[in-house]
Amino acid sequence: MSDIVQKLWGFCHTLRHDGVDYGDYIEQLTYLLFLKMAEERGVAVPKNCDWASLKDKSGTALTDHYADILRKLREGGGLLADIFAQSVPRFNNPVNLKRLIAMIDEEDWSAMDVDVKGAAFEGLLEKAASEGKKGAGQYFTPRPLIQTICNVMKPDPRGQPDFTICDPACGTGGFLVCAWEWLISKPVSGGVFDRSDYFIRKKVYHGQDLVPRPRRLALMNLFLHGVEPHIYLGDTVGDPDRGDRHDVILTNPPFGTKGAGQAPDRDDFTIETSNKQLNFVQHVMTTLKKGGRAAMVLPDNCLFEGKAGEVFEILMQDCNLHTVLRLPRGTFTPYSQGVKANVIFFQKGAPTENVWIFDARSNVPGITKKDRPLTAQHFAEFEKAYGKDPNGLSRRTDTGETGRFRKFHISDIKERGYKLDVTWLKDESLEDSDELPEPQDLAGEAITGLEAVVDDLREIVALIEKEEGVEK
Repeated sequence: MSDIVQKLWGFCHTLRHDGVDYGDYIEQLTYLLFLKMAEERGVAVPKNCDWASLKDKSGTALTDHYADILRKLREGGGLLADIFAQSVPRFNNPVNLKRLIAMIDEEDWSAMDVDVKGAAFEGLLEKAASEGKKGAGQYFTPRPLIQTICNVMKPDPRGQPDFTICDPACGTGGFLVCAWEWLISKPVSGGVFDRSDYFIRKKVYHGQDLVPRPRRLALMNLFLHGVEPHIYLGDTVGDPDRGDRHDVILTNPPFGTKGAGQAPDRDDFTIETSNKQLNFVQHVMTTLKKGGRAAMVLPDNCLFEGKAGEVFEILMQDCNLHTVLRLPRGTFTPYSQGVKANVIFFQKGAPTENVWIFDARSNVPGITKKDRPLTAQHFAEFEKAYGKDPNGLSRRTDTGETGRFRKFHISDIKERGYKLDVTWLKDESLEDSDELPEPQDLAGEAITGLEAVVDDLREIVALIEKEEGVEK
């Protein structure tokens, strides 16, 4: 995939001389990739809107036909109209469009063992980020982590009317695509899973994202998998609660403090905070059905910063927060250098009695893009320790102070102010100069810590302003 991304990125430079910036290029690329993969997978598109009709043309006939395809898809109604909403051609030179079509046609995209459009999109954004281009500072959840979360959460809607799965910060749809792939990989009585099941294909998968391009990619990805999702465009924590309730929520809310600064005006949020991730926690608590289960990726500072204890106290009263997974350093390399993160797992409807914490970070070499990439093996021990019950109720073994899996009673958590930054293993790798994190990772960790302090200061300023307002 990296070779393909390099080739596509090289062509981006050519197009910039034709007045097509990198953002428009990525957008046009997703339209063309969609048509190519629709042909490969036998997905029906309207008449004369297929890949074959496009690649056979050249010159002005090609640019005219391409514009006509986008118009028909945008105006045709249904999910395709949602995917191609506001789509317009950006190519001024038919030679450039013909060349890009030829490049795409060389590859068998559906045969690649990756989420192709998501991977291409992420790879191009990474390239743009490395050159300081605006708009590329987005983080993506690595596929091995998503697969592990799906393996233990078992998002299975079969035989359960009105069952829904949601990612309220869905990006390019990685969690939803992986949940579908997990489902169709499961054996069923009588043979192969029926992918044509109307309810599962059209009712189960839900999401939301703030940014139009990732949302469109999520719609495309799922459509090419035979799924018709419901993915909204909007501010998940800033907009009022729509009233939707879900059985399974899998999500990685955006890291950082961009867009924060004031607490959202939501009646269903018990704790007032400007911290985006903690507000996502409150949103998930609201939108889970009773008995529903959730897995959320959260940066370290969300387990201990200012209002974290207050949010988790409420969470543990209403939900069984049964498991925390401390992720290896560098899990999100290269998209967010130095960010340390966790996954919290909880079920709504019963209070927390014990929190089990799995440390997959201490004495584990940091993840790097080339030499030590993240793989399923990093989480194999965790999956075994988690157990087969998706609600975290399997019989488990506390491995003691020298092991990676420990149980902490709610009384222990309460003594810590409901903050979950619990550690017990001495990380000897940090004492080995050869294993020290890269300078950019250390800088990233420092930035994360400073952002937590900034969040605390924002809370203090907001409290002072609120009190001054009351006095006046």
